[in-house]
Amino acid sequence: MSDRPHAIVSGASSGIGAAIAQRLLRDGWAVTGISRSAPAPGVAHIPLDLAQADGAAVREALADVAATALVHAAGLLRVGAVGALNPALGASMWRLHVEASCLLADAVIPKMTAGGRVVLVGSRTSSGSPEKSQYAASKAAMVGLARSWAMELAPRGITVNVVAPGATDTPMLKDPAREGVPPKPPPIGRLIKPEEVAALVAFLLSPEAAAITGQQMVICGGASLC
Repeated sequence: MSDRPHAIVSGASSGIGAAIAQRLLRDGWAVTGISRSAPAPGVAHIPLDLAQADGAAVREALADVAATALVHAAGLLRVGAVGALNPALGASMWRLHVEASCLLADAVIPKMTAGGRVVLVGSRTSSGSPEKSQYAASKAAMVGLARSWAMELAPRGITVNVVAPGATDTPMLKDPAREGVPPKPPPIGRLIKPEEVAALVAFLLSPEAAAITGQQMVICGGASLC
């Protein structure tokens, strides 16, 4: 049996999830990716659409997988101004960000031992952002989940944190569905790099981060200062 730490990473085929998977592979982790399409070579693949899967499907897919860490990076951004909000789109974001977090946690965390790590990829918009209210609400709920789970799991030596990026250079940022709400570069003059987010996640999964739990860490290039 391998002594390598093992991480389950959702959304591992693209964007921030892919960057996290690759960073962990370079750091010596075994990585299992949950995504609709296949991730890069080196990542074991569980083909699953977390926006559609129910609890039974998630438990079955992960029944034989024991992980040191769980990273929920799969995400969806849809925009809409108040007065023209789309309930179906809001429900889809809630499903992927909040309900999928719960399904993954229930399937993975009970099998974790002391030293386990959970990181949810949120968003700096969780504190509010114009024309992104439904997205922001779902990301804010992830913070509530993480803080609650951190309280429950601290006695077991398992940490739970949220990494909240600002505008990051990923395919999601270029999605035509966000037309009319163009991304705004932060004060550093450029978008966040997925690899920068991955580096913070990698630290939170490390033994050196054992005293950090229940926190939301924003990586936004200074956008939160404005």
